[in-house]
Amino acid sequence: MLDKLRNIFQVPELKRRILFTLMIFVIYRFGEHVPTPGVNAKALAGAFQSQAGTLFGLYDMFVGGAFSRATVFALGIMPYISSSIIIQLLGAVVPYFEKLRKEGEEGQKKLTQITRYGTVLISIVQSFGYSVFLTNLGASQGVVVVPDPGVMFTLSTIITQTTGTIFVMWLGEKITEHGIGNGISLIIFVNILGGVPNAVLQAYDAFRANTISLLTVLFVLALMVVVVAAVVLMTQATRKIPVQYAKRIVGRRMYGGANTHIPLRINTAGVIPIIFASSLMILPATVAGFVPPDHPLAQMGQWFNPLSIPYNVVYGLIIVFFTYFYTAVVLNPNDLAENMRKYGGFIPGIRPGRKTAEYIDRVLSRITLPGAIFLATIAVVPDMVIGATGLPFIGFGGTSVLIVVGVALDTLQQIESHLIMRHYEGFVKSGRIRGRTRM
Repeated sequence: MLDKLRNIFQVPELKRRILFTLMIFVIYRFGEHVPTPGVNAKALAGAFQSQAGTLFGLYDMFVGGAFSRATVFALGIMPYISSSIIIQLLGAVVPYFEKLRKEGEEGQKKLTQITRYGTVLISIVQSFGYSVFLTNLGASQGVVVVPDPGVMFTLSTIITQTTGTIFVMWLGEKITEHGIGNGISLIIFVNILGGVPNAVLQAYDAFRANTISLLTVLFVLALMVVVVAAVVLMTQATRKIPVQYAKRIVGRRMYGGANTHIPLRINTAGVIPIIFASSLMILPATVAGFVPPDHPLAQMGQWFNPLSIPYNVVYGLIIVFFTYFYTAVVLNPNDLAENMRKYGGFIPGIRPGRKTAEYIDRVLSRITLPGAIFLATIAVVPDMVIGATGLPFIGFGGTSVLIVVGVALDTLQQIESHLIMRHYEGFVKSGRIRGRTRM
């Protein structure tokens, strides 16, 4: 293992990319501690404890706690992700966006530019809502979170939060361009891991206070290992559909005649269904937090208790629905069949065209079911464990585990490709490339 780690830093380009990525992480973490003007941070920390089980608590996890501290990076990279998801969904229903998606690199550049404009617009709206949230939170908790609320505070919050989001988006794009891995995903990865030390300290304090037993801690650790292993297995699992390309002669050269396959992932939708379902299920509790306790809407917070069995059953069903929905949006069997037909490809035993699209759709529907059930299980099990063991500090959930494991695997695969190109022993699958390193 040490030799493999040493190989990483023996490739000059890979070493430069890793150091550049780490430098961006340092800049980002520094920005997460720059406060927003006009906010009482100490009062906010105490008042935000009541938002742990709401949509704002989930949002705070994705931005590394910057939301609860009201820093200039409080919105984080989430407006960019929201804009990307909206543009991606529009690509399936709006002809203009679908046309841009099919135009290759030039179309992708236009979509990226539109996504950036959408990020700015969403940031302005969310930062305005954030200023209202800070003002109302202090009033509902009986503390002064915003000493001087008004137009100037709202305007300064909009400017600082929108600027912070644009800067975070720029940092993510620079990581993708000059660093290693996907910059946007790595920023969320760092934010989630940033909460691990606090979770470990809480577990240690509870153990020293005899609140929990050693057996319970060992059980939770074993469960975490099993969950991570299952996520790795399902993330990498694919269904390979064999494809053959007919031979064709162009000039004096012969093209085609190759055998390949279409890899269909069991978990095509990734973590998006859990994010959609979490936002939908936590929304009633969030609304209940803005009304007085005697208001009829306040009862929604009790009905949608994340530790109850009815909540988790409905939560799991919604995840299954969104898994099928998002898979249908991002993967179109008709486009796959048309591209195969255009280049002379066909699935053995299946007629090109409509029959091929129907076959791919049937296979995709079947493999999506275990993927959807897996996502629902991974999302529900941690909450059930918390309810059964009383361990709210374990600090891991389906969303965070899927993001961390997925980003880690993607980054390791990129490091692996750099090592293979430089004829160094790989970091993940070393046995397969040893023959290449001897050449």
